[in-house]
Amino acid sequence: MSDAERDGNMLMRRMIASLIAAASLSAAAGAQTLTMAVGSPITSMDPHYHTLTPNIQMSTNIFETLVDMDDKSRPMPGLADSWKVIDDTTWEFHLRDAVFHNGAKVTAEDIAYTLARVPTVVNSPGSFIIYTQGVVGTEIIDSRTIRMKTAKVHPLLPLDLSEVFIIPRTLGALPATEDFNSGKSTIGSGPFRFVSYRSGDRVELVRNDAYWGAKPAWERATVRIIPNDAARTAALLSGDVALIDQVPTADIARLRTDTRMRVWETVSDRIIYMILDQSKPDTTPFVSGPNGEKLTQNPLRDQRVREALSIAINRKLIVDRVMEDGAIASGQFLPPGSYSHAPDLAPPTYDVARAKKLLAEAGFPNGFRITLHSSNDRYLNDAKIVQAIGQMWTRVGIQTVVESLPWASFVGHANKQDYSAALLGWGLSTGEGLNGLRPLVATFDAAKGLGSVNRGRYSNAELDRLIDIASSITDDAKREQAIITATKFAMQDVAIIPLHNQKVTWASQKTLSYVPRADEQTRIALIKPVP
Repeated sequence: MSDAERDGNMLMRRMIASLIAAASLSAAAGAQTLTMAVGSPITSMDPHYHTLTPNIQMSTNIFETLVDMDDKSRPMPGLADSWKVIDDTTWEFHLRDAVFHNGAKVTAEDIAYTLARVPTVVNSPGSFIIYTQGVVGTEIIDSRTIRMKTAKVHPLLPLDLSEVFIIPRTLGALPATEDFNSGKSTIGSGPFRFVSYRSGDRVELVRNDAYWGAKPAWERATVRIIPNDAARTAALLSGDVALIDQVPTADIARLRTDTRMRVWETVSDRIIYMILDQSKPDTTPFVSGPNGEKLTQNPLRDQRVREALSIAINRKLIVDRVMEDGAIASGQFLPPGSYSHAPDLAPPTYDVARAKKLLAEAGFPNGFRITLHSSNDRYLNDAKIVQAIGQMWTRVGIQTVVESLPWASFVGHANKQDYSAALLGWGLSTGEGLNGLRPLVATFDAAKGLGSVNRGRYSNAELDRLIDIASSITDDAKREQAIITATKFAMQDVAIIPLHNQKVTWASQKTLSYVPRADEQTRIALIKPVP
């Protein structure tokens, strides 16, 4: 090939890249169309189906909650422009003047309808009832004022309601999840209206010009689902998409030095942790003796074994090598600086000798065999993390096999307590520790919504009592101390094995700006073009 041909091919490639970039981001030319990519699959468009961050993130573009959260997970007005305590068991919320996508006004009756709908969602793998169970009755004062009755003092009700998306009562009795996925019932009051959803591929939206708030810059938006890290970064670099979330840790440094790109990062409210199966007293499916023999007891129900597995993990090594400084090691739910973070609760110290001693004391001097499961497309470096942990456990005598699956397959089994040990994550999007305690480690109680994602089925009556106490304290400072007390109890009993708080990172073409959010949400209305 001649020099002229090579130069011509190079010029053609540049022209194609420029055209692709123009197609993904054309606000400057007035077309106002955005194409972006997310790394985690969306499992449903039903805003009440699954307490899963990718689902919630998508819902924030279409639906609204009474109380919103800012980028630091602090409460702010949403559909409710104000709220107040009437008495110990009554909260009053006043609605702003807003309309649903079908043109109907948002009224107090819609709020009552939504609260009643949440517990009725069929086959929910992570119910939102944990955020509504405190409400035992509603009273419509007028079309824009509703009072909510609670069985007891419930100081966190506004924070809980920041997780409950409001839908119109005109959807009728028991709207099916399938009707949200098809678009039939996907009617909110948020900044964008639903156009289409292709599972595992993309969601398409159009701007809601009747939105009460600031008008988004984008007339249309396409959210592509690209779980593969390399493919997601490649889509950004080629101009196929204008913004990506979950920037692979291996690509952050390169993107920071690329003059065509911008990168934003913050420490998130998400804890990456491990569950250990405690639902079965006599056996657990993926644990056997050191020679493969069947055990007559489940070793994971012994606190000494759980502690041994925890301190056999070198969290600093994972943060430094696997996460490439894309996380901070943790021994609790929330990162430093958060409300209810315990400053004296450090990450467990890596201690191989003590881990072996604890195993011997528990009756397993020669260890045992275990299979450790994880997703391979949900959390940053999830498959790499469990590979590292598998090697660390093996060093203390726990012969570990690692199996990583796509999230869609993995989570279904996790919800049914099919695993003995598994890696998971939870975003504490209300910015306080009860959002970790109540769903993750409280004894499972479907009626109360407690332990809704307690996939290891850990249970301790004393911890339940401490959680109940903390949930009823109105004074913020005293409640914080009560939450810290409950958190310390849970961590000392190794209810879960906390690993690290993720740092969350976005990258985009330089013509965009975004404010990184601790709740990891990518809100399209907050993505803005810059000159």
